[in-house]
Amino acid sequence: MKIRIGTRKSRLALIQTDMFIAAVKKEFPDIETEIVNISTKGDEIIDRPLEKIGGKGVFTDAIESALLEKRIDFAVHSAKDMPSDITAGLCVGAVLRRASPVDVTVFRKGFVPSDEMIIGTSSTRRSYGISKLYAHAVLKDIRGNVDTRLNKLHNGEYDCIILAAAGLERLGAFDDSRFDFVRLSTDIIMPAPCQGIIAIQSRRDEFAEILSRIDHTDTMYAYETERAILRLMGSGCSSPLGALAEIKGDRIDIQISTDQKSISSDGGDITKRLIIAERLVKRICAERSSL
Repeated sequence: MKIRIGTRKSRLALIQTDMFIAAVKKEFPDIETEIVNISTKGDEIIDRPLEKIGGKGVFTDAIESALLEKRIDFAVHSAKDMPSDITAGLCVGAVLRRASPVDVTVFRKGFVPSDEMIIGTSSTRRSYGISKLYAHAVLKDIRGNVDTRLNKLHNGEYDCIILAAAGLERLGAFDDSRFDFVRLSTDIIMPAPCQGIIAIQSRRDEFAEILSRIDHTDTMYAYETERAILRLMGSGCSSPLGALAEIKGDRIDIQISTDQKSISSDGGDITKRLIIAERLVKRICAERSSL
């Protein structure tokens, strides 16, 4: 049996695809794999903010089309880049074990942070959060894959950039001697929903055995919960919304920040995760409407 796997062309995307292949091969050693590189709108247009060119779907639409047209069998996505609604006929049937969900500030080696430095980020969420630390910093848009952004920092276009810890870990970038890295607590920047999660997408009702064998249960619980929050809040890439679900045995703890200033939380039995998420969102919306 041979499976075709669609992915973006960046080094990080290919590393994440190799992680999926390794998981499949561990369970099904005889399966053959073929990687199909797909260029997305988000990869091709890097001189404008995401919300100006179509939002989160710019990284997934072309790959989902390949799935629907049966040019590929699986797609490997960074879950945080996926729109809140899954395209009809498709499903996320598995997720890999989550990496660290937090954000990281990256500086050139030896650079001394100041309140007036230039910080590279195109994320409203990160902009709101980092302003708590550096209120007078200049926030400047930055696009491109992780390697491109690191090179822009090294070349002096920015004094600091903000990236996801998960991508840096998977690329081995924390060992890059050109930079200093500072992990940010969720009190500073609440992560984007599903940050650090690799989602495996396929056509609905296909490859169920493969997907069930590689799925990481606790990460799927977090994925489902944070995706539910994203849908309930109706938020996209231009929103400062952050959400994090943490699983500890049979318990789930959920944190949400709609403004990167205040954090609302709730928790309980893992089997009630979606009910708890909806209850928390309703509470937040009621508090906002009463202001």
